[in-house]
Amino acid sequence: MNKTYCPSLTEYKRRVARVVNIGGVPMGGDYPIRVQSMTTVDTMDTLGSVEQTLRMVAAGCEYVRITAPSVKEAQNLLEIKKELRARGCNVPLIADIHFTPNAAELAARIVEKVRVNPGNYADKKKFEEIEYTDASYAAEVERIRERFRPLVKICKQYGTAMRIGTNHGSLSDRILSRYGDTPLGMVESALEFLRLCEEENYHDVVLSMKASNTQVMVQAYRLLVQKLDEEGLQPYPLHLGVTEAGEAEDGRIKSAVGIGTLLEDGLGDTVRVSLTEAPEAEAPVARMLIDRYVGRAATARPIRPLVGPEPLNPFQYLRRHTHEVANFGGLNVPRVVADLSRLPRLEYGDLRAAGHLYSQFLDKFQMSDLGADYIYTGERPVPFMLPNGLKEIVNYTAWADTGRRLDHYPLMTADRYMADPRRSGLPEHHPQLNFLLLSLDVLDAALLARLRDDRAVVVALVTTNAHAMPELRRAFFELINAGVSCPVVICRAHGPQPAAQTQLDAATDAGGLLIDGLGDGVALSTELLTEMPQEAWLGTVGGLNQLSFGILQAARTRMSKTEYISCPSCGRTLFDLQETTALIRQRTDHLKGIKIGIMGCIVNGPGEMADADYGYVGVGKGKIALYRGQDVIKKAVPEERAVDELIELMREDGKWIEKEVVGEPVGV
Repeated sequence: MNKTYCPSLTEYKRRVARVVNIGGVPMGGDYPIRVQSMTTVDTMDTLGSVEQTLRMVAAGCEYVRITAPSVKEAQNLLEIKKELRARGCNVPLIADIHFTPNAAELAARIVEKVRVNPGNYADKKKFEEIEYTDASYAAEVERIRERFRPLVKICKQYGTAMRIGTNHGSLSDRILSRYGDTPLGMVESALEFLRLCEEENYHDVVLSMKASNTQVMVQAYRLLVQKLDEEGLQPYPLHLGVTEAGEAEDGRIKSAVGIGTLLEDGLGDTVRVSLTEAPEAEAPVARMLIDRYVGRAATARPIRPLVGPEPLNPFQYLRRHTHEVANFGGLNVPRVVADLSRLPRLEYGDLRAAGHLYSQFLDKFQMSDLGADYIYTGERPVPFMLPNGLKEIVNYTAWADTGRRLDHYPLMTADRYMADPRRSGLPEHHPQLNFLLLSLDVLDAALLARLRDDRAVVVALVTTNAHAMPELRRAFFELINAGVSCPVVICRAHGPQPAAQTQLDAATDAGGLLIDGLGDGVALSTELLTEMPQEAWLGTVGGLNQLSFGILQAARTRMSKTEYISCPSCGRTLFDLQETTALIRQRTDHLKGIKIGIMGCIVNGPGEMADADYGYVGVGKGKIALYRGQDVIKKAVPEERAVDELIELMREDGKWIEKEVVGEPVGV
């Protein structure tokens, strides 16, 4: 199978897409990657929509999308556009269409772009398994094509662009019956519509493959690019986004894992970050993700080219085969290492930065769900006994100097690792677990041969290249091709920059590897720590520890906390999404590993929740439907009772546990 989905796996090269002009703001080609978002005000509220659009443009939006769920909203887009133009705002407007071809055909005469979802534009989804013969399948496709054709002709006549936007959760019953709930099904859903556009000689098309599951999302975009090339279709521009990313830190991390992974390989022409927050909060996050690649080609160090085929399937998740070393690799979840090496002296209370909380009153430690598995202390080992379950990594010299303790695990350089202890006079390695600091440039034949036979070493993989993720990935390829199966910890040190940027950068660099099954642990650090006061230093380390767990969860490799799959608000939302999400989080955030979908309306309903365990969906003003998976369990629950009813549903399933109230440990 052809695995080519990007211009280069080692060199930063942006995919050259066809240029699509959208209201005088072109996308694709050599034009900058564009930022966009979506209004949350009712589309019938003309002045409210205008005011919010102006705020979004001021925040950095280059395109603004507005929902048009019916013909009356589509008609009102004209009033919104008139008022914006009267105020001197020429931002291109995009109509968001679901279920209603009539609204799309009207909107296409008014706005600069329409977005259609092939899963529900003329197709249907009733969550039924339907058996199609080849003939009945073909007849259904032809029916959909004829329903879609008028919109294509109108767009062509009016010079209106179109996004064919597949969503993982709203694939039609017909697509699901043939392709299943897969990236291939997502791609084929869009290609059915795209082929008709090409037949009509209409090419002002943008494509998207959105999912809340970052693994599925990345695989679908890659497969789409490969299929376009395989079928000889034009390289249409890509709109990148993770649906229902959520709010706050979790939403930003999840967006960066999905969107950043694709940007690293030069894919993407416009970005929308979907947060359960005001839309003007989304544009700055998208801009931070995009700006990382401005000048990337000029600052990146050349990476050793890959010889032979890529050793992974980029369209399917498969974790790299590793043997077990202590609790790394094999079937173990990826581990988290917290860097405490720059603290001059370590006290019991300071371990809270690594998620281990000490109560002076009880003289006991309590580990949170975000408790690090290892701490790295460098040259200064901890002077007291660590809480049960927490292990310590020290530099090799410190390990040798303090008597080669079995409860300390040494970190060594490649030179130290390859040295003959009989000649150097230094002790042998730890009998159970050693850490080896490596970068791609030192991976030679002799080192690889030794690693192949070593059953007590874990590689700590580092890079200083600006093009970091591809260099780390290239090192993984070297290990795989050489038959080395030792576990690898992904190590990233970020320089002096705001914490919000480090959050996105680390999520991209580590998450992009984890999504491909590469990595058995994460160790994050920052170079900001030399002159910081101890409290600020501990806060930074605590933030990095929490970030590590967030990245593992966003990449679907270690579930350590409740996951909220919540859509961004839009004009269709039937309740206050931010307030409701906060309330549900407050009541349920102790339920480790449970996934809860919170959707503002039926468009972003059971399908969009993808693999959520439970769903909370607006079905009318003040009315909520509760789901178990994709099955509706309770219909039209009054909003004021809905959270209690959701908890009761979990209780019936044996999934509910009461939140434990623990006194706050001293020093926290």
